[in-house]
Amino acid sequence: MFADRAIIYVRSGKGGDGHVSFRREKYVPSGGPDGGDGGRGGDVIFVVDEGLNTLTDFRYIRKYHAQDGGEGGKRNCRGRDGEDIEIKVPAGTVIKEADSGKVITDMSGDNRRVVLLKGGRGGSGNQHYATSMMQAPKYAQPGQPAKELKLLLELKVIADVGLVGFPNVGKSTLLARVTNARPKIANYHFTTLNPNLGVVDLEDARGFVIADIPGLIEGASEGVGLGHEFLRHIERTKVIIHIVDAAGSEGRDPVEDIRAINRELEAYNAEIAGRPQVIAANKMDLVYGEESDIIERLRSAFEPEGAEVYPISAVSGQGVRELLYKVSGMLEQIDDTPVVFAQEYFPETAEAADEPYTVVYDAKRDEYVVEGPRIEKMLGYTNIDSEKGFRFFQNFLKENGILEELERLGIEEGDTVRMYGLSFDYYK
Repeated sequence: MFADRAIIYVRSGKGGDGHVSFRREKYVPSGGPDGGDGGRGGDVIFVVDEGLNTLTDFRYIRKYHAQDGGEGGKRNCRGRDGEDIEIKVPAGTVIKEADSGKVITDMSGDNRRVVLLKGGRGGSGNQHYATSMMQAPKYAQPGQPAKELKLLLELKVIADVGLVGFPNVGKSTLLARVTNARPKIANYHFTTLNPNLGVVDLEDARGFVIADIPGLIEGASEGVGLGHEFLRHIERTKVIIHIVDAAGSEGRDPVEDIRAINRELEAYNAEIAGRPQVIAANKMDLVYGEESDIIERLRSAFEPEGAEVYPISAVSGQGVRELLYKVSGMLEQIDDTPVVFAQEYFPETAEAADEPYTVVYDAKRDEYVVEGPRIEKMLGYTNIDSEKGFRFFQNFLKENGILEELERLGIEEGDTVRMYGLSFDYYK
């Protein structure tokens, strides 16, 4: 069974504890401390496996643990490092923090391997704590604790073009005609329950990947039927082909069908609804008499909105070539940068959410000073020189109430804020 959603638990390895021991040799009655350091805990790593195309494996294995680091030993022996755990996922998998639904990483484009959780650092043995005043320390540092996360994995297919339409309008038939894909085809509703992908090759034109998105129904954006299960697969597409039954063999109105599907797209994600569209008026081989009436209605309704109409027959091949070259030309005009979902949740800083911070005014230096473990960790994991990193930095200050604290202290535009050696000018 096709699976495109799973919830799993992951845990990195705990750092090994430092060891307490003392050198004991013949004729050396008072040897110094020789406790070794603990080993590093294993990391949780996600990697793309090109041989996978579903998340089925995660239905049977829900918990993934990296190995803990080994404890330090006598004679300055360092504990062994814990083994990393590599979790394989198909390309296009979006990894989210399960409770908030925020994106941690998107395994798409060049993002093929991600260290999601780092293992704990090993603790220092008692040899590191010897001083002139304390020559026989009887304590060592414990290893850093493991990190845990509950993750939501969502597979969003990677395709340039998405085929959308109500059930039984001919999407699977068109996909089978123009690609090597072999979807199940039959004359009943919801034949397609899984997204199908195929590659379109064209002479003297750009080829593209096309996805047959299972039939939508009204209310899909609210989760009616299998709405969300289907709609998530259109999120990466750059061009949308609406397929309608121009022959009315199902007793449906093609114009209203397109309006209904666009309403569902708008309700689910307005940005998707605004992507370039083209309309394929299918089943023209079943239209008897004057075909121009339905085509004229479609063109009058949608071409003023920028969606061209192409009469086709997926069965006979009529008009299909013209449709494909039109779509190829549309893709040439669109930025070919892969659609990759931006990171919204940062595991490294999330664990510091409950740690304290202080916001004070330093009158001597005429600066506002923000300090605390939470701030230090955020700066350590964030590249504020990049646009993405700086946006995260601004959101962090707002969401954690730091901007509100600064305003309460009377900060004004142009004033200086200092955080661990970094100084910023404050502007709203």
